[in-house]
Amino acid sequence: MKIYIIGIGLIGGSMALELKQLYDDYTIVGVDQSEAHLEEALSLGIIDEKGSLDTLAEADRVILSIPVKESLRLLPSLLDQLNDDALLFDVGSTKEQLCKVVENHSRRDQYLAAHPIAGTEFSGPKAAHVGLFKGKPQILCEAKKTRTDLLTWSKTTFRQMGMYLRFMEPQEHDRHMACVSHLSHVSSFMLGKTVLEQEADEQNIFDLAGSGFESTVRLAKSSPDMWAPIFEQNKENVLEILSAYIKNLENFKSKLAADAIDDLHQQMKHTNQLTTILNGIKHNN
Repeated sequence: MKIYIIGIGLIGGSMALELKQLYDDYTIVGVDQSEAHLEEALSLGIIDEKGSLDTLAEADRVILSIPVKESLRLLPSLLDQLNDDALLFDVGSTKEQLCKVVENHSRRDQYLAAHPIAGTEFSGPKAAHVGLFKGKPQILCEAKKTRTDLLTWSKTTFRQMGMYLRFMEPQEHDRHMACVSHLSHVSSFMLGKTVLEQEADEQNIFDLAGSGFESTVRLAKSSPDMWAPIFEQNKENVLEILSAYIKNLENFKSKLAADAIDDLHQQMKHTNQLTTILNGIKHNN
């Protein structure tokens, strides 16, 4: 079986490594706009050969792992090139617009909208590794629109990678992602920006920042090339949750200014229940 992976970064590269470990008869073909990424992926053993979109009809499976804006632009034409038995799935962070752009495509049943919740702040082929997806959710949107045999292969493969499956509608997915992922990145980027503006001496940041600061701004090291299009595509949901977040920040500011420390204490204590929620989640596969 020949697997084309378009975009050899953290997710695409890790998918390649997992597939090579699961199926020794698979040939992994890498497609990337960066020749340096392709050469690096070859040298690291992530891909078996370099390919191009011109030969996509040879692919049995296609994994689309590029910024969501580019996925939206390319997806219909990529589906046009598939052979009758091929599957294409994307791994992007937004789904509503992608599903909408191919809703009437003649090969809609050969597409699966997937989102593995397994990203980190690192990027490029060197960030790829086996085990990235173990214990992580794989969200599948409009799965019933994917042809049964292709969906069965996908679910089996994702589970073999160690993922558990969640099924959602695209609108539901994007709304949840704005809350639990996209807002976190906005917050991290803006916290980092604020500190850079307030602390002119970079040495002070290096010397005085503790583990709390480091963990909070970890996401600010994420790729702007990937995240700016995500914010753009999920604009309405991000704006809605951002307004709620800003309202809470303003409330915190006013309570602190008024020395209402007991109120702040109660708010923080209430927020501590997140620990119980996150520790108590059980996943059904």
